[in-house]
Amino acid sequence: MLQGRPVAVLGGVRIPFCRQNTAYADVGNLGMSVRTLGALVEKFGLHGQQLGEVAMGAVIKHSSDWNLGREAALSSGLSPLTPGITLQRACGTSLDSIITIGNKIAVGQIEVGVGGGSDTTSDVPIVYGQKLRRRLLAAAAAKTAKDKIAQFKGFHWRELKPDFPGVAEPRTGKSMGDHCEDMAKQWNISRDSQDELAVASHHKLAAAYERGFFDDLVVSFRGVSRDNILRPDTSLEKLATLKPAFDKTSGRGTLTAGNSTPLTDGASACLLSTDEWAQAHGHEVLCHIRDAQVAAVDFVHGEGLLMAPTVAVAEMLKRNRLTLQDFDIYEIHEAFAAQVLCTLRAWESEEYCKNRLGLDAPMGRIDPAKINPNGSSLAAGHPFAATGARIVATAAKELKQRGGGRCLVSICTAGGMGVVAILER
Repeated sequence: MLQGRPVAVLGGVRIPFCRQNTAYADVGNLGMSVRTLGALVEKFGLHGQQLGEVAMGAVIKHSSDWNLGREAALSSGLSPLTPGITLQRACGTSLDSIITIGNKIAVGQIEVGVGGGSDTTSDVPIVYGQKLRRRLLAAAAAKTAKDKIAQFKGFHWRELKPDFPGVAEPRTGKSMGDHCEDMAKQWNISRDSQDELAVASHHKLAAAYERGFFDDLVVSFRGVSRDNILRPDTSLEKLATLKPAFDKTSGRGTLTAGNSTPLTDGASACLLSTDEWAQAHGHEVLCHIRDAQVAAVDFVHGEGLLMAPTVAVAEMLKRNRLTLQDFDIYEIHEAFAAQVLCTLRAWESEEYCKNRLGLDAPMGRIDPAKINPNGSSLAAGHPFAATGARIVATAAKELKQRGGGRCLVSICTAGGMGVVAILER
């Protein structure tokens, strides 16, 4: 990090990301995490080794997944003396877990660790209402059969109606897509520009697979070897046939199933260490994490829900005395094509940069050719807690192949937050 010892990224691995209720419908977070961590152990020859920490995360998980990081580590082939922790910050979760490991390395607490995450929208926790839960708890505590039965006096069948996990923001009642639709209108983001970005993401990801870029980054699982959301043959003409997915009534809706990420299952993980540990164990350092930043916006009172990365990046660049143009590649999470385009437009806006970011001038334009060179979430999918580690592993390998450079990582999250980082080689 900016302060302390350098934090090296040695590489990462993930399973293919799959659309909800397809290949991983009956696996769950633990199964996906074990496969991913096991593949990381195999890739780097870590069998039986004691690491400083394994930090994993999951957004949608069962209460029985009480410490996913520790349980997955115990089944991964690592030494059982390796501690584990589970974190959560919505879509930024695995970037946050990487930052957590990185900070521990930087201050000298550990020499090596793993940051990652998994998520399932297929195996979701389903609970019942408070009234039935109280009955069940009281019945479990009752001593006799008669007392147990008594707890169900007055029971009505409507108490069996389950509660499913919601995707709406608790403070607004609106989904992330609804919020992003508002952002698209505010920033005048056209449907055509969103579809163009989505098509480019699919084509770039498909090309990366074809040239073997992901051969050592993606391990097969459940008979799947590539992200099953990927559509190499998608086109502007095909996306143009899709109807709005969120604003279906005003006639001005621009977000569709084609330019928004689908609900996805998957897992990913990255290995981080000191330079000395990497050298001692024969591993190449792909890049270093220079710095990271988290920010939040007041989306309840009018700010765009997914605009926090604009703030986080501005704060991080100021601290590092860098400009927005001082990067060779940009990995911007594609929650929605509109979100990416709103972010780019905000950085080019003199008014926004002055009034919201406190800058004297616009941050400026980014070369589109440098953004997500190997595709991103619109094509790969977005298991909430797995996206950050996917991006870091991809960016680290890209920097190695380029022979060096600097990457800006930017991830928006639910709850009006953003997690960003700088990678360098």
